Amino acid sequence: MALSPAIVPSCSLAPNKSVVLGFAPDGSSLGSSTARVSIVSASGNGGIPMRSGSFPLRCTGSSMISRKHVICSAMAPAASTEAEYAMGSPKMKELMAFLEKDLPHLFDDQGIDKNMYDEKVDFVDPITKYNSLGGYLFNIQMLRRLFEPIFELHSLKQTGPTEITTRWTMTMTPVILPWRPQLIFTGTSVMTVNPETGRFNSHVDFWDSIKNNDYFSIEALQDVLGQLQIYKTPDLETPKYRVLKRTGAYEVRQYEQFLVAETPSDELVGNKGFNEVAGYLFGKNTTGEKMKMTTPVFNMSAGEGSQLQFVLPLKSELSTVPGPLSEQVKLRAVDKTFAAAVKFNGQTTQELILEKESKLRAAVISNGLQPEEGYLLARYNDPGRTKPFMRRNEVIIWLKDFSLEV
Repeated sequence: MALSPAIVPSCSLAPNKSVVLGFAPDGSSLGSSTARVSIVSASGNGGIPMRSGSFPLRCTGSSMISRKHVICSAMAPAASTEAEYAMGSPKMKELMAFLEKDLPHLFDDQGIDKNMYDEKVDFVDPITKYNSLGGYLFNIQMLRRLFEPIFELHSLKQTGPTEITTRWTMTMTPVILPWRPQLIFTGTSVMTVNPETGRFNSHVDFWDSIKNNDYFSIEALQDVLGQLQIYKTPDLETPKYRVLKRTGAYEVRQYEQFLVAETPSDELVGNKGFNEVAGYLFGKNTTGEKMKMTTPVFNMSAGEGSQLQFVLPLKSELSTVPGPLSEQVKLRAVDKTFAAAVKFNGQTTQELILEKESKLRAAVISNGLQPEEGYLLARYNDPGRTKPFMRRNEVIIWLKDFSLEV
């Protein structure tokens, strides 16, 4: 079939689209939006081999061309383009490397590289939904201004053709609330690449703390409101940890090593031994050094006895820290790594602590984790100065091991 260039309509040729040579078998006007074309040969940016099939046209011209001749851009997927984004392809590895460097800037001054996202980006999490790049970027800036978010990327991997899944933790502190509660979310994001542009066009979040992740999730809203507990955390040094995963019942933490001064105590929620340990920090030691106060105060229950523990300043080393004058006070390093913890506020009682510990242990076991014997009560306040309803408390159980997977 001979073709005359004089009768070619004006057509849109997008990147990675093929130039199509063919005709409309049903005789429809090729300038209409409903016309289809049967491909008899094709070539273009991707070097498309000869293919056949019927695809809708994307024409911008208004010419009423007969079914005899056409050169136009058809919306046919390019085989070579699809292969570029297959499992384990170099292109997908390149995009994963990009996300690994770019996502940590989600909420900082640098920000993400918006050039790697389509103008139409479908973003969905359990309580938020946008369908444009402008909305996506607006959501990021809104969170940044209202919640002081901290984003930590744990891992990422390819989970399908054109699909990358990331695992993360996000901590948010509402700036307008005077008691400064921390909202912690962990979960995964499924990010999809548009093979026609090589840019991301979809971002869907799934939270670990809820079962119903569909938009709009009442369970998700309840999860947010439930984290707005009123409690006060002193502005003091505290053991450093990362929240790796937060479920609806507890959070899994990874602690750095810290030192404690401890003394025997026969009361789980009491303060017996407090003066001995506090005295060590305030100068009753071999060098007379006065150390800074820290938080929390731990009550450790293990076996038949319990210990009251003060955390030493974080820069302390067991080999150089002064020794205690009291024989009742012992120093040791806490080098356990993973722990499950549950937060609550208010007055602590023996019955309440035992109930919290029992529920926490049952939840941990039901999720396939292995808890160690014993537990800690962490109190982040001075019981004599902080009003009972604002006291921050935690029950903590050490875990034998923990692995975080996407």
